[in-house]
Amino acid sequence: MGLASLLWFLLRVIPKPSRAAYPCQRIAFPVASGFVAWVLALVGSAFAWRKARNRGARFWKACLWGAAAIAGGALVLGGLPVARSRAGNPPNAPVGQARGVFPGRVAWVYAPEAVNWDGYTSAEHWFDTNHTDISVVEQMMSKALQSVGGGGSDAAAWQAIFKYFNQSHGNGPRGYQAGEKVAIKINLTTCNARSGTATVDINGTYEKQNSYWDGHWLNTIDNSPQMLLSLLRQLVYTAGVDQTNIFLGDPTGNFPAYQWNKLHPEFPNVHYFDNFGGSGRLRTELSSVPFYWSVTNAAAGKPVVQDYVPLPLAQADYLIDFAVLKGHSVGVTLCAKNFHGALLRCPDGYFRDAFGPNQGGVLNYDNMHTSTADPSLPGTPGMGHYRAMVDLLGSPALGGKTLLFLVDGLFAGYFWDSHPKQWTTAPFNGNWPSSLFASQDPVAIDSVCYDFLLAEWPNVVTNGSDSPGSALQGGAEDYLYEAALANNPPSRTFYDPGKTGTRLSSLGVHEHWNSPASKQYSRNLDPLNGTGIELVQLTATKPLATLAITQTAGQTVVWWRTSLLAYKLQSATNLLSPQAWSDVGALPALVQWWNTITNSPTGPLQFYRLSQ
Repeated sequence: MGLASLLWFLLRVIPKPSRAAYPCQRIAFPVASGFVAWVLALVGSAFAWRKARNRGARFWKACLWGAAAIAGGALVLGGLPVARSRAGNPPNAPVGQARGVFPGRVAWVYAPEAVNWDGYTSAEHWFDTNHTDISVVEQMMSKALQSVGGGGSDAAAWQAIFKYFNQSHGNGPRGYQAGEKVAIKINLTTCNARSGTATVDINGTYEKQNSYWDGHWLNTIDNSPQMLLSLLRQLVYTAGVDQTNIFLGDPTGNFPAYQWNKLHPEFPNVHYFDNFGGSGRLRTELSSVPFYWSVTNAAAGKPVVQDYVPLPLAQADYLIDFAVLKGHSVGVTLCAKNFHGALLRCPDGYFRDAFGPNQGGVLNYDNMHTSTADPSLPGTPGMGHYRAMVDLLGSPALGGKTLLFLVDGLFAGYFWDSHPKQWTTAPFNGNWPSSLFASQDPVAIDSVCYDFLLAEWPNVVTNGSDSPGSALQGGAEDYLYEAALANNPPSRTFYDPGKTGTRLSSLGVHEHWNSPASKQYSRNLDPLNGTGIELVQLTATKPLATLAITQTAGQTVVWWRTSLLAYKLQSATNLLSPQAWSDVGALPALVQWWNTITNSPTGPLQFYRLSQ
């Protein structure tokens, strides 16, 4: 083993000394140096033995042989890499430094009434309005925000979230300021642009195509449009962000019609960006802001192509990382892996404009896939490896300027292809997960979602497949240790994606809960002295009645829904006493779960109420 390590190190590093920084060489070097020390000790002991033999001193022979064996063994063992990985670590053993207004807090809102759908093979689609109750989803978003930011109201929560971010970035304890831009990175893997019109009909309807894969591709999940709508309403109506300063999309995907049709009417001035840029979408282009990797995974002997941050993300003052709750062939795909799609090119180096505008091909970019725990790639499963996801989370251009981390768990995808499956563990018990997760700590939120996915789909998380075994060897959570201990990671990688010359500090806190049944982390068990994660468990239910007013295409739209037939909509032209309220007829009577009426801005002033 020592000889092989020595030969490998010399053959790789002598032609290109910079390779000495590669993770594989960092592992090989101490083994090789220990081997050299052992050879020297062997030669030295042989020489000493010959001297002792000439003198006929059997006692000194034994002493010299023993000393040589001890010294050689000590040198070899001392030169081996320190076993610092923590696969199979005990519950409630936090590592890293917690972040957030409430350090390490992750809000989990569970709302079983939020969704109701027959499943993947259903003729109706998961995103249809009659399968997701927007009034419940808005409660979920409100409760999650108030838990993360505190303050007792949505407005106060946003103010606290922005203040924490700005203070931690050296801008002082200030809130959002008019004109600042917010970019929302969503996950459109199933609408990937690399497959062209096979996934999204970019030359026609711009809809996601059922014909791709198995005839049910529209029922593979992306971010829920109802979740996105509730977030946009929060940003515009509560946080005070002008629509023109909001950018929402995925650089490597195309923005499908089923999302556009639910978001654009109410928010026509938001910039919906994607890879192609058709039918009103913003075409994503590269900025001049470089993105750096701490360790190159590009093919040796070929010029490495420099990465640049896409314009919508580079120009933003704040990012929101809105991931989807999914398993993957490398274990999980959550907030960290959502940033695999944050660069305009694909993780393996495929670039839309590699050989000219819209002339795609694979260039020698750093390959993000080779640093995931891919069981098909030797040396990547297991613990203590360089993980590109740490660079993505730590980059000042991406994770470093992320205001809020969200995970959409209304539905959950079993694998990368996002086939949704109902959950059997408690409290889901055969229903959809119907959940939303929120945090300011990227490591903590991924750790919590990891525990949920591990409890529900242990084979996927540990193996990247349905088969029992240990193909990933703990590698699915390795990036969480690397990120939590980025200042001194198990891999000993010098993480510096900002090229500052200084290691990253801890990016957050990682630990496992005490059990799937109680879901308690260290700060839950010890609120005063706990240093890890605090999981705040919340619920949301259908309100008895909901009344809302929005604007669409210059007109005012009033919509309402009730759980009791006794409620009715009434209107009045003034609030003087006595008030003359009259019943409003629901025309049309029912539109996708709620009644709507539209008022022209040139019409008379109207007041509305729900009354019994």
